Amino acid sequence: MANIGGNIKGTIQTQITAKNSIGEAIKEWSDAFSCVGWLGLQSGGKNYTHNAKLEDTTHVFLCDYHSGIYALADRDTRMIVKGFVYDVLLIDNPDEMDEQLEVYLRRVGAEND
Repeated sequence: MANIGGNIKGTIQTQITAKNSIGEAIKEWSDAFSCVGWLGLQSGGKNYTHNAKLEDTTHVFLCDYHSGIYALADRDTRMIVKGFVYDVLLIDNPDEMDEQLEVYLRRVGAEND
């Protein structure tokens, strides 16, 4: 298995339902996984892809393969990288080789907004 390395820490979060002090259900973000990898700027655009999710991509995070992260592909997830919040649009295991993950992201704001 390849080791991608990297110098940027990312935290993938999933949305959970919790109860507030009066018992109402509220949505909260919970840390699911932390990983180290590389964050690259993506231009997106219709000239490069026919997949609507990927057209909205602003960044791609590359990291080593982890089955737990890949299992989150169908859940409501976001990623925190260097204080910025990104919606996770797609988690891809290229060619199903279990070597690396490509996490396609759309930047939506700062962590403390």
